[in-house]
Amino acid sequence: MTLSQTCWIKESAFGIWFLNTETWRKRVLRVAIADLRRLMPAAPAAPTILDVGCGRGNSFALLAEAFAPSRIAAIEIDAALLADAQGQAGRCACPVTVSLGNAERLPYPDAGFDIVFCHQSFHHIVRHPEAMREFYRVLKPGGLLLFAESCKRFIHSLPIRLLFRHPMAVQKTADQYLRLIRDTGFRVDAERISTPYLWWSRPDAGALEWFGWSLPTRPEPTLLNLVAVK
Repeated sequence: MTLSQTCWIKESAFGIWFLNTETWRKRVLRVAIADLRRLMPAAPAAPTILDVGCGRGNSFALLAEAFAPSRIAAIEIDAALLADAQGQAGRCACPVTVSLGNAERLPYPDAGFDIVFCHQSFHHIVRHPEAMREFYRVLKPGGLLLFAESCKRFIHSLPIRLLFRHPMAVQKTADQYLRLIRDTGFRVDAERISTPYLWWSRPDAGALEWFGWSLPTRPEPTLLNLVAVK
């Protein structure tokens, strides 16, 4: 399967802009990496990291800060974002290589990475089982999948439908994502799972809470952060 044969829905102009804002970097990306770091078992020393769906490369410096990797390999399907990602790579504290490609057929050898980092990228992918098998393939035995994704409840909400573009038919609940990851062969322990109910991940963007309404006691998860082990 070539890149041109991959089913892909390009992000909206608003989405491309938003994913390069300070709000995204500080309130979404940095917060997710901190939560994933908290969920991890002992981090490998100087790990090799694969960043799937790196966009403009805003994650590189944060990954270097959190994990002190020996190197980062990053892959992005939108060629229009590569120049910015390569610029971020050049400013990172560790070596970073950026490639054009898709998650369903990763251009990397088996068992080449200690960590696969997939932040808010998997719900853009159309062929979920194929991509998850690729994540499993490129990880070393005992390697870690750091998975942080918005769930179906959020992606199907009206504001997100209006402002962003996603393959709607393949969106999954937190339980469905968890089942897919475990069915692929990963081990996911209960203490390695987090479902934060952050204001920006709610269909109302936190408006009800701002106006004084109480939050639901057990809301359907809108976010899933987890650490899975190969």
